[in-house]
Amino acid sequence: MSTPGPDDYPLAEKHPERVRGRRGKTLDELTLEALASGEAELEDFRITPEALRQQAAIARAAARPRLADNFERAAEMAGIPQAFVMQVYELLRPGRATDSTPLLEAARTLRDTYQAERLAAFVEEAAMVYERRGLYTFRYR
Repeated sequence: MSTPGPDDYPLAEKHPERVRGRRGKTLDELTLEALASGEAELEDFRITPEALRQQAAIARAAARPRLADNFERAAEMAGIPQAFVMQVYELLRPGRATDSTPLLEAARTLRDTYQAERLAAFVEEAAMVYERRGLYTFRYR
């Protein structure tokens, strides 16, 4: 399978065979009827890291590197338990962490436990920016 480019967008319409659900079901198999009958589960409808990486390739080929970076981070995030994602999200809200320690610990967990290098780097960068901008002491209401 070749790397998708801008002409492949939207992938689900132009190359539906490239898009599969979490348990390998094709888009044709992911219907409300299949869900109602039990042939498909909610897990089947969740986006996969592979689909997000394909979207990143399309964005990069279309000269949209920041969008591609977001898709690549999302691909990493797709494999992380939602509870931990929400914990990190809460830490990233200004004034929630009182110093860089919890953010740097979250980054270490992202890297070591989930192999989420891009997300870890993003959280580490946030920790530095928050320090520089005084966001550890300021809390928006």
